[in-house]
Amino acid sequence: MKLGLLLTGLMAMWVAAAAHATTLKLAPEIDLLVLDGHKISGSLLKGADGLELEQGQHQLLFRVDKRLENSHTSSWRSPPLIVTFTTNVKSIAIALPAIRTSAQARAFAHHPDFQLHDEHGKVVQSEQDTLTGTAGENYEREMAAYNMQGHSASVPRFAQPHTTGSPTDDTLTFASSHYPAGRVLQLWYQQVDAATRQRFVLLMKAFRTG
Repeated sequence: MKLGLLLTGLMAMWVAAAAHATTLKLAPEIDLLVLDGHKISGSLLKGADGLELEQGQHQLLFRVDKRLENSHTSSWRSPPLIVTFTTNVKSIAIALPAIRTSAQARAFAHHPDFQLHDEHGKVVQSEQDTLTGTAGENYEREMAAYNMQGHSASVPRFAQPHTTGSPTDDTLTFASSHYPAGRVLQLWYQQVDAATRQRFVLLMKAFRTG
């Protein structure tokens, strides 16, 4: 009974979020590192070709990771790139220039040239920057510092401590590999806004104590 109520509540929140959602389409060479101040686990994105985002303002930290023609190394990675945008469209994709050779890769690393396109191919306005001078050990923390420094693509609210709606041990236990929908639940939790996370945590507490 309790599980049924929990699933009903989750479904209601999921449907409400999806009703006003934008699909962020991810090409295979896009390595998403941080979304709206939260680290994104590569294991959660494995096999996924997109993420559902609420319409509104978002910030991505990503890099390009691909194999170059006639390259002696396994792959080439760009510097971490930041893009901030506000969307009310159905889908968004990151459009990259041709990066096939070492020369093109060096040119892109020196002057990243990319755009965001909506489902009609129109350019979505954005602020872009490169995350520099970092060790790359904790991108979530480095983005929090970036967002407090007033850069062109900074969003101060994404730098605030993520205490409200942070996953509890019980939440993580439920959203684990022991549950068939665990991966989906974790991915959904990382995408939704703070208010939805808070409602989810309260629902989990009610489920555990009810």
